[in-house]
Amino acid sequence: MIEGNVFKFGDDIDTDVIVPATYLNTFDEKELAKHCMEYTNPEFYSQVRPGDVMVAGNNFGCGSSREHAPIAIKGCGVSIVIAKSFARIFYRNAINIGLYILECPQAVDGIRAGDRVSVDVDSGVVTNMTTGATYQAMPFPKFIQNIIACGGLVNAIKANRL
Repeated sequence: MIEGNVFKFGDDIDTDVIVPATYLNTFDEKELAKHCMEYTNPEFYSQVRPGDVMVAGNNFGCGSSREHAPIAIKGCGVSIVIAKSFARIFYRNAINIGLYILECPQAVDGIRAGDRVSVDVDSGVVTNMTTGATYQAMPFPKFIQNIIACGGLVNAIKANRL
């Protein structure tokens, strides 16, 4: 079960917005985290707490095919990104580095910035703890959940958990 406070963003948040290209000379997640969402919300890094949740509109993670974007989000301590839809390459990169993501348009429409939500990744149930509303998303199959729980594809392979 994941539980955290919501930071909400709009549609078409591209990888350059998630982490500016200026900082692509490192894969250090703590360094990348310091610049996560700085153009959209300059206070994001100082406000986000471990376990918090990002909620966004359509096409989250569009743009470049870099892994830096989900690494920066994970480095901030964000536990899951819930969006109406994800750009295809971001979707796969998030799984590969062990960042939970979930597509649930109804939840995005019903959740506001600052709300507290919980997510049962096994069932795909998203609960807005602030309003009491619940939403059903399609959960990942167990093998994908296993990859994410291991911290990404490489870690799952190393642990012989595929």
